[in-house]
Amino acid sequence: MQLLEPVAREFRILGSMRRLLRRVGKLKADSPNTVADIIERWARERPDNVAIYFEDKRYTYGEYDGAANRYARWAQAQGLKRGDVVALLMENRPEYLFAWTGLVKIGVVAALINANLKEKALAHSIAVAEAKHLILGAEVADNFATCLDDLAAPIKVWTTGGAVQGSEDLDAALAAQSTDSLPKDVRAGMVAGDKCFYIYTSGTTGLPKAANMSHLRIQNMMHSFAAAMKSTERDRMYVVLPLYHSAGGVCAIGSTLTSGGSVIIRRRFSATQFWDDCAKYGATQFEYIGELCRYLLNAPPHKLERKHQLRVVMGNGLRPEIWPGFKARFRIPKIIEFYGATEGNVALVNVDGKVGAIGRIPRYLRNILPTRLVLFDVEREQPVRGGDGFCVECKPGEVGEAIGLIDPERGRFEGYSKGIETEKKILRDVFAKGDAWFRTGDLLKRDKAGYFFFIDRIGDTFRWKGENVATSEVAEAISVFPGIKEANIYGVKVPGADGRAGMASLVVEAALDLAKFKAHVEKNLPTYARPIFLRLQGEIEVTGTFKHRKIELVKEGFDPKLIKEQLYFLDPVDGHYVNLTAELFDRIMAGEVRF
Repeated sequence: MQLLEPVAREFRILGSMRRLLRRVGKLKADSPNTVADIIERWARERPDNVAIYFEDKRYTYGEYDGAANRYARWAQAQGLKRGDVVALLMENRPEYLFAWTGLVKIGVVAALINANLKEKALAHSIAVAEAKHLILGAEVADNFATCLDDLAAPIKVWTTGGAVQGSEDLDAALAAQSTDSLPKDVRAGMVAGDKCFYIYTSGTTGLPKAANMSHLRIQNMMHSFAAAMKSTERDRMYVVLPLYHSAGGVCAIGSTLTSGGSVIIRRRFSATQFWDDCAKYGATQFEYIGELCRYLLNAPPHKLERKHQLRVVMGNGLRPEIWPGFKARFRIPKIIEFYGATEGNVALVNVDGKVGAIGRIPRYLRNILPTRLVLFDVEREQPVRGGDGFCVECKPGEVGEAIGLIDPERGRFEGYSKGIETEKKILRDVFAKGDAWFRTGDLLKRDKAGYFFFIDRIGDTFRWKGENVATSEVAEAISVFPGIKEANIYGVKVPGADGRAGMASLVVEAALDLAKFKAHVEKNLPTYARPIFLRLQGEIEVTGTFKHRKIELVKEGFDPKLIKEQLYFLDPVDGHYVNLTAELFDRIMAGEVRF
């Protein structure tokens, strides 16, 4: 049987590709298919199928389409036309889907704004989209109020779910509109290549960027998930990731909405309610982010955690140190890890379930799937170029930046609302004069069998003692130490030392046994990768998509005058972690402590 496994693996890959081609093979930039056609099809063919479960309510495809028609007619009543932009600021709930579906029915672009943003970041997100109107969920009205002084231009605000001073009553305006189907010619001339959404980057390294998302790209992402998960109209996808992001708002919902199945929407993730919801709604699918899996593993046992109907889960960031435990404890039949970015053209899928891998491109598919890894200089933060001026492709086992060939057929890159941001993500003259490749900003490595493994984000990896330190690999090694719930790794500058010293921000269940922790670190990490500084936090700040924030931590460094939490320092003299006092900090800053 072991001899046949490689053959079976190749057939699984080819089968997955065939399913994908059946779904998206006919989609071209000039085809008339839009995202709105997906919902309208099921409203005609399966009007009584449940499209959405939310709290104690359910909405059929007929009701979904009718609600979207009201939004479309409301937009028309405001004089909005094809290409105009409406910003959408709302927590997860059915109205989110009704709103953008109605807008795209008439060619209006929906800007899906992070509901957690405030002040300048929120004002910036509205401004870069050049939105004429804002649909505001009353539940995030306080967030919106913080950005009013920073708005570059006035915007008309329409509120749903409650009254907000200074805004129009959207619910009343919608109630006056018909749920009937729109005229057949309402999308005459529209094609899949037209813009559908603005979806924003997470803003972990600066202000969010608005990525251009066409109907073609959105449909490709939706159908890709449906194909990988073998979705049918009997499936129910449990959605806890934010609908303003491509992971929850495109890939997760697309898995079942493209198949006539159902989505189960929850306002936000809850580890304590997760298994209750799966049982209550009969979830068969779930899209994860790695940190969610860690939260579930850290949660106390639940009476329903093995009594569910989940048949497949798909997502990214499931680290190898928790992958087997997650699968075994919760009896998950199939895990599909994938890799991709909202705006990127590099997509990898691990259909085999190989622990730790984010995908595989066999040798015979290299020309069809033009993803490459190029050697990268961490200090200069630029790809390495050889004597001929071209980039150097990584050999198996070497770490490099993942890039994807920009091609209108096989690798579209639609860019951002601002052209200058678009150009920053393009690497030119890579392997031949005139070629152009999308830069993922991620460091990966590939083995001889073609499996890819995530190493780190560019900017997170740092140099210490002449070596590259991958923060994700350090976090992986540290997180398995008993009592550590989360670990966020970053580099901090130390006077008189080359590179950056490693620092670990930790969330622990109880008092950390520093001696045992040090022994664990020494056993599992090389000298250069061991954290020099420790910071104990009650919780680690994350983005809306559960990525660890590091910018503020790096700025604060290891100064006990700025940081009220407990700090420790790995004393190079006695080799133990000791309390980092203000006096010790001053000695380090004065260069009196040698590393």
